[in-house]
Amino acid sequence: MSSKKSIICIASNTSDFIFSDIDFLANKYEVFVDVHSWNNKKLTPLFFIQQLFFLIKQIKKAEAILISFGGYWSFLPTLVGKWFNKPTYIILHGTDCASIPPLNYGSLRKKMLRYFIKKSYQNATALLPVSSSLVHIKNTYYSDDKYSYQGFKHFYPKLNVDYFVINNGLDVDFWNIENYPEKNEKSFISVFSDAQFILKGGDIILEVAKFFPDYSFYIVGCKMPLSIGEVPKNVSFLGKIAKEELRSHYGKAQFHFQLSIFEGFGLALCEAMLCCCIPIVSSVNILPEIVGENGFVLDKRDVELLKKTLENAIALKDKKMMGEKARNSIVKRYSLKNREDKLISIIEKGKI
Repeated sequence: MSSKKSIICIASNTSDFIFSDIDFLANKYEVFVDVHSWNNKKLTPLFFIQQLFFLIKQIKKAEAILISFGGYWSFLPTLVGKWFNKPTYIILHGTDCASIPPLNYGSLRKKMLRYFIKKSYQNATALLPVSSSLVHIKNTYYSDDKYSYQGFKHFYPKLNVDYFVINNGLDVDFWNIENYPEKNEKSFISVFSDAQFILKGGDIILEVAKFFPDYSFYIVGCKMPLSIGEVPKNVSFLGKIAKEELRSHYGKAQFHFQLSIFEGFGLALCEAMLCCCIPIVSSVNILPEIVGENGFVLDKRDVELLKKTLENAIALKDKKMMGEKARNSIVKRYSLKNREDKLISIIEKGKI
């Protein structure tokens, strides 16, 4: 029998950033993981039943319950945790703090899901957003209307629950290109999925690429959308690739786009900066804070303004130095070790 203390981890998907937490927690705890694909709504009742049996079996010996994302899957764990007087923590990643109906984005735009998320947050011991911008933010990059206001405090102003901001962390040794050849100064890269094409600025990347025919634009994680018509010849859609191959592409690219309309944190941005890419980001959420003085920030979602920003980036004299500064800033602030120390501190002491 293991002498380690045990914790329960609840997840709705198998994303690398979720399981990186589980991996380092497993060095200290015996971790019991419950993960289902909750996107299949027909299976939701079955998942509730399976989750309840799992919780009842594991709850008495668990020190705490850690949940990734607020959603249907966070409701029972926070309720059972309350019944058995076990601390429950929900890691907030972005979509669980947002509602942007015109873009079909944000869990809080769905009435039923919003109810379950609210109850989860109310029953939790504490919320652990990956950035302070998920608490309350006004983004005017895309529009200056009612959807500019986001964050769980905006949607639940009377919510009385503790929260601690624990930024995401990255493996700074893996995202390293010391042994790679020189970068191609005429190359840009961006990373997002098919469903995120508009949300992450894929459309304006295609538009701006037309003005720079001698430069190469690479889009990773996304297939070429069938509805967009003609694609500039200097734009390549690479689809889903392994992270080792992604690192290689970061190593070759000089610039990285993160032109999100909403962004919980920006892991791809940090990966690219660790690989010495010069970032060009939208002025939303935590992105300008991550970039600091080591890149360029686009204030409005405007192609002409983006064109001028690219011209300024291209004119930058010492690109190598800027890329190295970008890497060093991420190493200092957003290492996986920093996140590990803070997350374990919360579990052990209830505070950072």
